[in-house]
Amino acid sequence: MSRDERQSRPSRRAFLTGAAAGGAGLAVGAAGASALASAVRQDTPAPQELMSQGGARVARATFRAAHQPGILTGPASACLLVAFRCLDPDRRALTGTLRALSAELERLMAGRALAPATADLPPSDSALLLGQGRQHVLATLSVGASLFDRRYGLAAAKPAELVPMGVLANDVLDPARTHGDLLLLLQGDHPDVCVHALRAAVRATKGGLAPAWSQDGFARPDATARAGTTGMRNLLGFKDGTGNPDAGKPAVMDKAVWVGADDGEPAWAVGGSYVAVRLIRLLVEQWDGTSLTEQERVVGRRKDSGAPLDGTKETDVPRYRDDPDGRLTPLDAHIRLANPRTAGAEKAMLRRGFNYARGLDDQGLAFVSYQRRLANFLQSQARLKGEPMERFTRPEGGGFYFALPGLTGDDDYLGQRLVET
Repeated sequence: MSRDERQSRPSRRAFLTGAAAGGAGLAVGAAGASALASAVRQDTPAPQELMSQGGARVARATFRAAHQPGILTGPASACLLVAFRCLDPDRRALTGTLRALSAELERLMAGRALAPATADLPPSDSALLLGQGRQHVLATLSVGASLFDRRYGLAAAKPAELVPMGVLANDVLDPARTHGDLLLLLQGDHPDVCVHALRAAVRATKGGLAPAWSQDGFARPDATARAGTTGMRNLLGFKDGTGNPDAGKPAVMDKAVWVGADDGEPAWAVGGSYVAVRLIRLLVEQWDGTSLTEQERVVGRRKDSGAPLDGTKETDVPRYRDDPDGRLTPLDAHIRLANPRTAGAEKAMLRRGFNYARGLDDQGLAFVSYQRRLANFLQSQARLKGEPMERFTRPEGGGFYFALPGLTGDDDYLGQRLVET
């Protein structure tokens, strides 16, 4: 690394300070297990438990499976998104970083403690979770379009639709909160679980990663939620995630979320998924001064129940064909534009967003969606251009990424099929 590169690289201390000042609640420092060079297997892996939308507790999940954990499950009560720049000088070094990161994420998900360090050496763990018992974490790793530049010779292996996120409708993107070579999503029952996992993961890479941006968040369960309904409300007070495809049905997920062998993608990408992340500031003060009737017409749902305006309960499917003029559900209502219930538009993505608050005047939604084709997300965004909801939202960051396929072999690591092509 050149002297200029070292000078331009933000220090981990500076990243921590900036995150705290912005209310992101993120710490990056010394903890974890740099000594783990190979994957740690659970003696008796527990089956992955599907979590209901909106802050279900995290059960121990299987790290090695056809698909990464944390996608079909979530969002958990506490979430942490962190984007990184890769500092490795070549592909060989990048391979080492991915190996070490995979090993540490597997150890963390297994809940396995490190051997204690001697008193004259730095502690082997941050001790954030001492006395807290078993605290499970879910980790999901994705790659960004910038990883496929000239540094590592991976251009020919880039997923067909993976591009940097450009300016979409109503965007005011902050470069400091946009893009990244890698994206790590951590989920746990409490924020300190995610912070602990992040510190351990960063230490394991031995300086191979530099933080680009971060956002923490939360998803509080709705006490009135019933089976088959959405559990979380966003900070506009409306239920979020209604109409998601059923994550418990593999055939549905194969159609909506997972890249298949016949999709024209590189062979290594099969079993992965395109990821869209949008950090959307909600102009809550203006929203709070808007009448309930207008709020419901902007969204297209009842605020209390989540039911569509032509229905009585959240699970009712809007009947747009019976309302061609938008008398009940306005033609420009958010739900009608986002999912017009036409062929090809229904259930084309799995939404896994969470709320965030960086102060009184900076509250919002960290929108996260997984889709088999990025075009599905882009088409939805094109339909939303000019919607009334734009008066109350301002997308400020995020990016497009590709969630790496899961692991099935005993010695595989995340990204192996990509970097060893």
